[in-house]
Amino acid sequence: MDAPAPLSPEGIEEAFAQRGFICTGEVATILSLADALGKPVLLEGPPGVGKTEIAKLSAQIRGLELIRLQCYEGLDEGKALYEWSYGKQMLYVQLLRDKTADLIAGAADLRGALAALRGQADEFFSREFLLPRPLLAAILSERPAVLLIDEVDRADEEFEAFLLEVLSEAQITIPELGTLRAKHPPRVLLTSNDSRELSDALRRRCLYLYVEFPSLEDEMRIVDSRVPGLSVALTERVVRFAQSLRKADLRKAPGIAEVVDWALALVVVGADGLSATVLRRTLGALLKNREDIERVLSEPSRFRA
Repeated sequence: MDAPAPLSPEGIEEAFAQRGFICTGEVATILSLADALGKPVLLEGPPGVGKTEIAKLSAQIRGLELIRLQCYEGLDEGKALYEWSYGKQMLYVQLLRDKTADLIAGAADLRGALAALRGQADEFFSREFLLPRPLLAAILSERPAVLLIDEVDRADEEFEAFLLEVLSEAQITIPELGTLRAKHPPRVLLTSNDSRELSDALRRRCLYLYVEFPSLEDEMRIVDSRVPGLSVALTERVVRFAQSLRKADLRKAPGIAEVVDWALALVVVGADGLSATVLRRTLGALLKNREDIERVLSEPSRFRA
């Protein structure tokens, strides 16, 4: 299967909109350029703005498999790249042990016995015993795929350096097997919550876009497309309320997904406004920290628009 033809920015915007995601012109253009230039994309911005969703939809609208590597502190290349199937290796060791006598039966001396066994151990580190993790799975994929390296800023700087070969050459080097090159170089998207500064070397290899929270109008369009049962007036109040919370220095500001969840909760309980009772019953769909909820419930008028 060949890679699908690049989509125009307008085509990407329309495809995203059909799936309930309002894609700005900047996002659509950077995704289109990445297709045309064959470059990775680094999407940076605060948590909750939809960076991961952009990557998921980028794969979906092209009909490509999404392979996701979730980064975290302590992630190393072994966990991201591959591991050996030790259980399978041990089974074959037992089989080899049973056959060793047959293999060396014709040997005249120790040198001959070693020569007869030479190469047998190498079989335990062949592709047959390899268990691909996300990076290697993307490189070895038999069809084009989208590789999402999510929250790369949570990984260590050493892991960043390891990624450079993947980003630059679409290849991975495994000591026991040599260099494995992608038959279909994956489309790579990296996300970062900007929790630490990424290296210049990684940034140079990527197209870059800082993703911010949507405007009032765009976020209303997102909620309207995903929660059609909510009135226009209440949709605006919900979005204004959420956007005011993002400016309030909470421990965890609500993301777009939480706003949609809250809107769905309001529909389920039949709310026609944001009374104190409604807030107390439904705020857990929007905020995910007890101190934040208690703070908002203690002074709800501060956040109502």
